[in-house]
Amino acid sequence: MVKIKDIAKKCGVSVSTVSKALADYPDINENTVKYIREVARNMGYLPNAAARALRTNRSYNIGVLFIDKTSSGLRHEFFSGILNSVKVGAESRGYDITFTSKNIGNLEMTYYEHAKYRNCDGVIIASIDFADQDVIKLVESEVPTVTIDHIYNNRTAILSDNVRSMQELVEYIVAQGHRKIAFIHGEDTYVTQQRLASFRKVCLKQGLDIPEEYIKEGIYHDPRSSALMTRELLALKNRPSCILYPDDFSFIGGMNEIERQGLSIPDDISVVGYDGILLSQVLRPRLTTYRQNVEEIGKTAADKLIDMIENPKLFIPEQIVIPGEVIIGDTVKKI
Repeated sequence: MVKIKDIAKKCGVSVSTVSKALADYPDINENTVKYIREVARNMGYLPNAAARALRTNRSYNIGVLFIDKTSSGLRHEFFSGILNSVKVGAESRGYDITFTSKNIGNLEMTYYEHAKYRNCDGVIIASIDFADQDVIKLVESEVPTVTIDHIYNNRTAILSDNVRSMQELVEYIVAQGHRKIAFIHGEDTYVTQQRLASFRKVCLKQGLDIPEEYIKEGIYHDPRSSALMTRELLALKNRPSCILYPDDFSFIGGMNEIERQGLSIPDDISVVGYDGILLSQVLRPRLTTYRQNVEEIGKTAADKLIDMIENPKLFIPEQIVIPGEVIIGDTVKKI
């Protein structure tokens, strides 16, 4: 194993100079730092994480809290995209990520206890029951946290533009001539509340009279609930001409029900998804949807958490809204 004294001997400098160069101390000449790091890399030197943690009083480990209601795990394409962006963003600043849960083998613990057990410098809360008392305990603790698509007092939140997104989708649908628009939304969350309020507001602005029977509650990332809600909408005497789905994956259930009833998209019924995952663009016809900027959401969450970890005295809670874009496919008929 290559040690710092071996690098010092090879470079012809002191051990302290090598140590400072590898630790990014500002009092070492930039060219010297580059030279020492290149020699260290060529010699196969690997820094000791335990020693770095002792020196900086940080573990360089970020916890990620991700538990979705449908237990899809990393098969959830939207959240897996966010988590990958968190990983890339954290690694670019020298941090690793660890998934946080309530169970370690047979040992049961709270999210806060797990974060402390894993010595996490901070935690990104990406998907969870935000009303869970264990989550609230973590957020209110001394552990720095950043949430995605939920707002807590005195904590930074990274938010999709759930208001603007619905406005843009409905405006596009109306521009294609539709006035009978139904909305299958997800379960009651901050995201749902924002999207539903925005849907109602933009419909009112457009002069649309949307009956309550056009608004159905489903479950995010659950094709079965969307299939059932689609069946109810298609059974209406005055059925909608266009259906908005809670997300692209849930739309699969709606698509199957529409096909089961012998109807064609978009000739007989128009449809719109949400998230803009890859699946939406490989379906035929291509799904009209709203692409959330998962790369920017994840990267921003990682950056803001690390800023909080490294500069706690400069921390000011923020609510950062990340815009997305409408992806026009072939599933909304012009009428």
